[in-house]
Amino acid sequence: MRRLATGVLLAAICAGQGQDLDLLRTEVRRIQSLVEQGILPPARLEEARERLEEAEDEAVLRRTLYLGTAADLTEEDAAAMVAAARRRLERQQRRLEQARRAVEAGAASRLSLTPVLEEADLRRRALDLAESRLRLVRELAEMARAEQALLARLEQNERGVVQLIERFDGHGLFRPQDLELVRRAFEREFSKPLPISASGQTAVHRALGFDHSGRVDVAVNPDTPEGFWLRRFLESAGIPYYAIRGPVPGSATGAHIHIGPPSGRLRGD
Repeated sequence: MRRLATGVLLAAICAGQGQDLDLLRTEVRRIQSLVEQGILPPARLEEARERLEEAEDEAVLRRTLYLGTAADLTEEDAAAMVAAARRRLERQQRRLEQARRAVEAGAASRLSLTPVLEEADLRRRALDLAESRLRLVRELAEMARAEQALLARLEQNERGVVQLIERFDGHGLFRPQDLELVRRAFEREFSKPLPISASGQTAVHRALGFDHSGRVDVAVNPDTPEGFWLRRFLESAGIPYYAIRGPVPGSATGAHIHIGPPSGRLRGD
């Protein structure tokens, strides 16, 4: 129910943004026509285009950074998010430079710099967050590609794969209560949350054509103390897992522990 409500809210927000963008695009075309007729100066067109670009980048960030999570993004989405955040910061930095020149020329007070500086700081933080989220999405994609590459080689009985991947079938089931059991045990053992990188289906898995529903990826190297403990715990509980060590020639490293049965291909692929 919560996911449905979030989806409805997001759809409503996106619809509103679409209407605003359409109005801005119409305004740009109108001003461009007036500029071509010599009625308005070219500077008015530049201002209108900047407002449109600002709104377009804000729409990208609202969809990817403010209302979404790393699991909701493909690599392309995340890259577009960072590009939008960077453009917004660059625009604000230009405004800040203009404001400083105005202050130096005596055309504005120093207090007028405060809101411009604050906005630049907010946009810098948004860019930092966007870049962090892009790194998470890329790590998730690396894990997914490494896992699928190794499983494909394992199915073909290719030599050397056994050293890179460890399989435990357990009782063959992985249920929500199993994840909660693992989560609580890990937190008791290491006094920190279980570092889950992907829980269920994600946009990255969907884009790669893999069904990751009912599975969980944990971002730990299987041969670290945390990874070794987690593997032993899963075995004691009979929970199936794949320990992906990497590196995979021609692929990313993506070392992690996949809990649950292997990810299958999405229907229709």
